[in-house]
Amino acid sequence: MNKGSLRTHFKALLNRSDITDALADTFIEQGEARIQRSLRIPAMEKRYNYTVTAATSYILVPNDFLEAISIYYDNHELERLPMSEMLTRKKTGEAGAPHFFTREGGSFLLSPEPSSGTVTVTYYAQFPAMTADTDENILAKIASDLIIYSALTYAADYFLDERAALYEQKYIQFMTEIQEQANDAETSGTLQRIRPSYTL
Repeated sequence: MNKGSLRTHFKALLNRSDITDALADTFIEQGEARIQRSLRIPAMEKRYNYTVTAATSYILVPNDFLEAISIYYDNHELERLPMSEMLTRKKTGEAGAPHFFTREGGSFLLSPEPSSGTVTVTYYAQFPAMTADTDENILAKIASDLIIYSALTYAADYFLDERAALYEQKYIQFMTEIQEQANDAETSGTLQRIRPSYTL
């Protein structure tokens, strides 16, 4: 469902004569922001590769970053350290393949510091913003009802609407359904295999 259709359906459900398109768009944007604070599904996963060509002490966090899933260098995953431990390691100036990282603002600090290779960040990303009425992101494709009812919770607060509890209930229902569907997909199906307790 594109942005224009979301707005139309939202306004129909809210059923108020004093709701403008601009205000409806604000509620929809607030609704999406709320969803992104909690929802973690495969459709939100992205990967970014940083090619290291010179001594590198940090890499930049992607602009659409929400939460890290994994950071790895060549064939091993980096371990996250508290800042206090990272600062101690940084004092040594050790170079080589990184094994540790810490997030500081808009950067991931690395230790040791690599001078070549590839650092890969897999993470949960924000959904692309829908600006034009014809725009549609993946969340709007798979969970338009979730966006609409999330937006309705904000509209209910704004208008002191007595249906606020109903909107919140429906939002939680849709959020739970889509998150549980994603969780189930990760733990069932033909892609799952039991690892042997030992190998010959």
